[in-house]
Amino acid sequence: MARKKKGLCKKRNIQAAAEEPEELVRAPHSFIFHRGLVGKYILRLIRDFRNVMEPFTATNLRPRKSNSIKDFVAVTGVLHVSHMVILTQTVLSPYLRIIRVPRGPTLTFKIHNYTLSTDVLSSLRKQYAFNKIFLNSPLVVLNGFTGDDPHIKLMVATFQGMFPTINITTVNLKSISRCVLFNYNKDTKMIDFRHYVIRSRPLGISKAVKKLGRNKIPDLSRYKDVSEFITKSDLLSDSEVEDDPGSHVSLPQTLGPRSTKGNKAAVRLTEYGPRMTLQLIKVEAGIMEGEVLFHEYVNKTEEEKEMIRQRLEEKRKLKEKRRKEQMANVKKKEEAKEAAKQKSLEGMKKAGINVGGEPVKEEEQDDDAEWYRQEVGEEPDPELFQQSQKKSILKRKRNEGGGDGSLPPKRMRKDVHKKSVRFSGVPKKTVNKKNIKQPQRKPVKKQPAGKRKGKGRKNMGTRVTKGKRH
Repeated sequence: MARKKKGLCKKRNIQAAAEEPEELVRAPHSFIFHRGLVGKYILRLIRDFRNVMEPFTATNLRPRKSNSIKDFVAVTGVLHVSHMVILTQTVLSPYLRIIRVPRGPTLTFKIHNYTLSTDVLSSLRKQYAFNKIFLNSPLVVLNGFTGDDPHIKLMVATFQGMFPTINITTVNLKSISRCVLFNYNKDTKMIDFRHYVIRSRPLGISKAVKKLGRNKIPDLSRYKDVSEFITKSDLLSDSEVEDDPGSHVSLPQTLGPRSTKGNKAAVRLTEYGPRMTLQLIKVEAGIMEGEVLFHEYVNKTEEEKEMIRQRLEEKRKLKEKRRKEQMANVKKKEEAKEAAKQKSLEGMKKAGINVGGEPVKEEEQDDDAEWYRQEVGEEPDPELFQQSQKKSILKRKRNEGGGDGSLPPKRMRKDVHKKSVRFSGVPKKTVNKKNIKQPQRKPVKKQPAGKRKGKGRKNMGTRVTKGKRH
């Protein structure tokens, strides 16, 4: 049975065709990548920071060296990206830039210290299995950002804008499983960045009851009764005693089988990493360019700032002027191209060539005989006006003999056939070797074998003659 022929395969992205919910579209998305040469630890830090920004970030983003910042900005509108985080490394220290797209501003931070997530988790005394904690965005906590300085207010707005807002009245407490902390120290002007996992544990339950609640069968060989296993106080470890009353809360919602609504629970934070110590260095108005709004080390007077503004304004005007000139030149070239195309089409129509599959209407030819009658008043001779048939430009008409109508047919010699003619022009049957004169060769003088000289015998070590070796 013949195989059925398949048609063209159409790839349809169902996810792109489907409309996203309004909440997902309004949520801030981010690009996190590096520029320039960085070490392997900075690459791991980028991976850890992407985990912090989950789920509204490009986890598998792989930028190329040829990609520029404009390339990323060009796709931010389609992908609803609102922030870009760029990490670079210099001889002094690594730097972190947070850019608000598409118009800025750009905040540049110096990374004084950082610790990866693997190092933080390995330092924990008790290891936990963190499952499904990256399905929802973290809770943002800002501490110490007080003051009327513009750069402090800008940092607060930037850090809050990087994460989606939370509605307290409709939020589901189960979805809040992580916490991001930014702590600002006014004396040192340092920002401590921490990433925690939020866990809640019920109060007033011993370790033995917790084991029974987890469907684990305890070892009762050392006890006489189950009540002794439950009531014995020495089974409690120091980590199980909730000694901080500030962590005790009354649950407004049910979080699990042991954490029901109305019961008291202890909220615990387990650090997940990474850790970073940041310092704000510079704030720019645009995307990595424009007016410098704040600088930690450089202070300029108002006159210098005004000169810089004028220089940037002149640069912007020059750029706009060049863009307009370029657009005018492009428009002019397109008009010239269109005019040349129309001229070419008119020429093709006059020549009788079909353009676009439409038949060309033949122009009415002037009747020369009628004109002669009107002007002279006599009948013209029949041989005076003979209209020649219109010849096609694309293909010449051929006569019945197969030749071109404009040229006479080519005659062949009757006495000589093509196949019987050699390169000499003499017929094959009439060629006789005796009739062809051969060029005379010079006689070759024979020399004795011992005295014969050759080109290959010059460099030989020994010469061989009859019965002798020299």
